[in-house]
Amino acid sequence: MSGVAPGSRGEVGLFVTCLVDLMRPSIAFAAIRLLESAGYTVVVPDTQTCCGQPGYNAGDRAAARALARKLIAEFESFPHVVAPSGSCAGTVKVHYAELFADDPAWRARAEALAEKTFELTQFLVDVAGVSTVPGTFSGSVTYHDCCSGLRELGVKAQPRALMDSLPGVRRVEMRDCEECCGFGGLFSVKYPDISGAIVQRKCESIRGSGAYAVALGDLGCMMNIEGRLRRSGDELTEVIHIAELLAGPAGEGG
Repeated sequence: MSGVAPGSRGEVGLFVTCLVDLMRPSIAFAAIRLLESAGYTVVVPDTQTCCGQPGYNAGDRAAARALARKLIAEFESFPHVVAPSGSCAGTVKVHYAELFADDPAWRARAEALAEKTFELTQFLVDVAGVSTVPGTFSGSVTYHDCCSGLRELGVKAQPRALMDSLPGVRRVEMRDCEECCGFGGLFSVKYPDISGAIVQRKCESIRGSGAYAVALGDLGCMMNIEGRLRRSGDELTEVIHIAELLAGPAGEGG
């Protein structure tokens, strides 16, 4: 029997991501509110863990393949798979097939999953056709384009369109909004001095925009930027995941 509620537009499998699960689960709950407000039944497989991106980036293909097989098996039955992260969605959509280049059966399964995997705002705009969201944020907001979402998935106009649908939001563009924040997963650990210089430049762009808050779509980048802002003495600039900006606090928007 299907778990789809009467009147639902269908099921969406939500890949929470391990970082969101461990560090800021409120982002996942915001994603659920957005998907449900768009008319979908959201399912969160409780065995999910990691997409394998850290292992892939470190060159540990065996670990990455093991986690990729696990995720494919957990999510391939859903008509749509959504992640509140451009980098995790990009790993599934762009890199899984290459991981299984020597295994035709798993490559076919990876390609099939890639076709129906989306970053959250990409799904809301490009698939669900959402033009309004339940958030109630009020103030000026600038947007940081996270590298994987922008360059691997083409996520740029979608979050801005949804931000512009919020009547209380005044969107302002920062200088060099498409430049990296310096996180890059393992890059920030292996090359901390370079990473620190890059995120410092990004924080200067954020402050230079004059915006009250900066929104973005990847928690790793979010933590990197917020950490540098606070260490630099900036306690005022709010750093907010795009899901929480668009969904509003828990309990709002029905």
